[in-house]
Amino acid sequence: MKIIAGLGNPGREYWNTRHNIGYMVADELARRWGVSFSKADRGAECAEYRAGEKVLLIKPVTYMSLSGMAVAEYANFYKVAPEDIAVIHDDMDLPAGYVRIRKKGGSGGHNGINSILEHLGTDEFPRFRIGIGHPVHDTRVVINYVLTTFSEGEKEAVEKAVKTVADAVEMWLKEDMDLVMQEYNKKPAREKPEKEEEKKKKMRENHDGKTL
Repeated sequence: MKIIAGLGNPGREYWNTRHNIGYMVADELARRWGVSFSKADRGAECAEYRAGEKVLLIKPVTYMSLSGMAVAEYANFYKVAPEDIAVIHDDMDLPAGYVRIRKKGGSGGHNGINSILEHLGTDEFPRFRIGIGHPVHDTRVVINYVLTTFSEGEKEAVEKAVKTVADAVEMWLKEDMDLVMQEYNKKPAREKPEKEEEKKKKMRENHDGKTL
């Protein structure tokens, strides 16, 4: 059995905020799998799926800083090992829309991961991180920043990242974590620079739209 935990905060006021990107991926997976979340139990909404083995897709409703309570409740009740618990969360140290996957590690200051580390008693659980960008190094601003929605300029990259992480999680259900990291821990492809000659041609266009 495996557990997939998408982190976020419950309530309409937090929908589509930066801190709720884990919820967004969980919702995308539920949509793909045709499953629905139950009412909150053991501190989380839960949807069940079978991918060769039983998979529990959960969204903790304990608020971000207490996410570990719900994750540990499910892990202990179903006797799921930490390495079989995938946690999906936002990361301010990555630009908006960037994806990074790790087998284990510290929290990087993320309150939800701090809580999970505390309640599981180990750092050896997979993390699927999506960048949300970082405003300035000011704690007061950061607290407000994670509860804001994405700008118009960020939305396309974030929507793509949500689908990419959902793909990565589905791969994790079937493949070794090392293969998942090898496949998805790649730098985003940059747009190819416009050919120099094409640039020159555009610059030479006259008022009739013809090339001189």
